[in-house]
Amino acid sequence: MLYFTRWKALAVILTAVVVCLFAVPNFFPKEMVERWPKWAQRHVVLGLDLQGGSHILLEVDAAAVRREKLEALRDDVRRVLRDARIGYTGLAVRGNSVEVRIREGANSQQASQKLQELSQPLGGILGASGQRTVDIATDGDLVRLTMTDPAIIERVRQAVEQSIQIIERRVNELGTVEPLIQRQGVDRVLVQVPGLQDPSRLKELLGKTAKLDFRLVDQTTTPEQVQAQGNRPPPESEILFAPQKQGRQPYLIEKRVMVSGGELTDAQPGFDQRSSEPIVSFRFNTAGARKFAQTTQENVGKPFAIVLDNEVISAPVIREPILGGSGQISGSFTVEGANDLAILLRAGALPAPLTIIEERTVGPGLGQDSIEKGKLSSYVGAAMVIVFMFATYGLFGLFANIAVAINVAMIFGVLSLLNATLTLPGIAGIVLTVGIAVDSNVLIYERIREEVRAGRTPINAIDAGFSRALATILDSNITTFIAAAVLFYIGTGPVRGFAVTLGIGILTTVFTAFTLTRLIVAYWVRWRRPQRVPI
Repeated sequence: MLYFTRWKALAVILTAVVVCLFAVPNFFPKEMVERWPKWAQRHVVLGLDLQGGSHILLEVDAAAVRREKLEALRDDVRRVLRDARIGYTGLAVRGNSVEVRIREGANSQQASQKLQELSQPLGGILGASGQRTVDIATDGDLVRLTMTDPAIIERVRQAVEQSIQIIERRVNELGTVEPLIQRQGVDRVLVQVPGLQDPSRLKELLGKTAKLDFRLVDQTTTPEQVQAQGNRPPPESEILFAPQKQGRQPYLIEKRVMVSGGELTDAQPGFDQRSSEPIVSFRFNTAGARKFAQTTQENVGKPFAIVLDNEVISAPVIREPILGGSGQISGSFTVEGANDLAILLRAGALPAPLTIIEERTVGPGLGQDSIEKGKLSSYVGAAMVIVFMFATYGLFGLFANIAVAINVAMIFGVLSLLNATLTLPGIAGIVLTVGIAVDSNVLIYERIREEVRAGRTPINAIDAGFSRALATILDSNITTFIAAAVLFYIGTGPVRGFAVTLGIGILTTVFTAFTLTRLIVAYWVRWRRPQRVPI
């Protein structure tokens, strides 16, 4: 157990040195580290509670998700019945259902069979249990299609997953460092941006759905006439307004979307060459460019509305066909407003509105205070452990202290390698790891004492102490690692930070206790050939 081949000893030392080297960038100024090679720039990122920043909890609007699904279902019903040439009337969304009445003389049975195509099995376990997306009921010539609750729940889950991806793209465009964006519960998203002290711009970016549509302006009547008649626009149109900064001018806009913002491939801020006002240039993909070209060819001389989140940000008249698949949006933007709109369009539209239900801003002073207290607790804890081990086990206590110091350096090396975020609970996990690492050495040394009392020679006692304590230490560390894994799996935020540092600490503890400490003792035994164990 105490014998190490040259290659084995070299592998142990090289592993410890390489892992510890990854922690080195944390001790140099950021400006200096940025001049190093990319692979050497990994470092531990301080969490929100250590460097301050913004904490925002968002909730997906489940009612909007349901409404959107019902409207999409209504459009699908219209399409299916038209394709089958089945006459209908009274197609509308009522409550949680879509209702349609088949006209007299039409085949109700055929209509019901055709509409069954819209009821799809849900995927995964739910699909295997027979759950479907839509329940269809027929009452004479009335057909009622109802979205099932499992289908809505699944759509909300998908909306949260999509929202997380889009939020990540939007926040990363701000140039912030290591934001934390994760699901919390069923319909909530947690956003933490360390170092961001003014959350107003972040809230503005996250609060906008950024659903961009290109639609035609309805010229059959005017918005003023519609408002004078009790706000009853034509069935296929609706009244939308310009943003507040543009005076809330009303527009009568067709509901039909000619080109959607989902077909954009790029959006960049810029300046108009004639007026020098800020604009946003955009470019469509192939399908979007074809639709855009066809729409502008067929509607020359008509106003074409650019609608963002149900607000008309611009309604220019089509002077000539636009065949290049690109264009520009102008609307009295500021430079920052044009840049933010370009970020929103590049990141994509959120699948549903997000509501801010919790907001916190942690000042850098509070974070610095946490760092100082964390340092103090770490220093005090480490000093007490060092004194105790040296006083109790003498030279072997010194060996244990060296191994524990390398253990802590390896923890920071692994955290740096993973670009992990260190929080205050993470510091607590590291301090706890120091205790666990020392505990492993205590078990080994006490076992050595027992072997000495049993009459073994010093070398045999040391060898037996390491070999027979192995099972006990593995049992204790494995159970602790399982607890850390459970905390990481079910926990969020700071709890996960604690679980990560604790889990990494357990792995490095097992490595240092059974390779590094044993290697140090083995070389000491080979060098001194002791006649007694100095414990």
